[in-house]
Amino acid sequence: MSAKRQIGLQSKQSRGLIRSLNRSAVQDDKSPPVARKTPPLHEPTVCARCGAVFLRKTWRHNHALSEAQIEGAEWGFCPACQQVSRREGQGRLLIRGAAAGRNRDAIEKRIHNVVARATKTQPERQLVSLDARDSGLEVLTTSQKLAHRLAHELKKAFGGRVTYTWSDDGTLFATWDYQTPKGRAARQGP
Repeated sequence: MSAKRQIGLQSKQSRGLIRSLNRSAVQDDKSPPVARKTPPLHEPTVCARCGAVFLRKTWRHNHALSEAQIEGAEWGFCPACQQVSRREGQGRLLIRGAAAGRNRDAIEKRIHNVVARATKTQPERQLVSLDARDSGLEVLTTSQKLAHRLAHELKKAFGGRVTYTWSDDGTLFATWDYQTPKGRAARQGP
């Protein structure tokens, strides 16, 4: 082997070693912050509140369990149910505007439909609270993605303007400003 080739191999090996050392303190866990707070769970674990099953490192409502797994299952609470009991959320949506008060029933129905659809496939995404405020409604969710989806779906269904603000800890604050119903601004005339 030539001296140049040997030096080239050594430099490639050292670059790989340097890169691996640079990544040594990097967090490789892609799980949400709520899941990182909870201790490791026994598989399978069944949530006593919502019935979700923890199996293969995921919480799902449709995990099929054998009889042996059912007998060995432990009971506990999923991270979303723990957040709901603490009234703690990762996503917050503020609904305000003149038209929001007039269409409150339709807006609440839409929110509950979107939450039901999201919770069916992903139990970690739940509604924590839906409270009336002086300026409108405040929606608190267990995940920022659900709050983002709610704001997007409300804007798609009713119109209005949405603003999003993410904080450093991963929470989302969204505001949906709903002044006039969709399609009404163009029809208003003298």
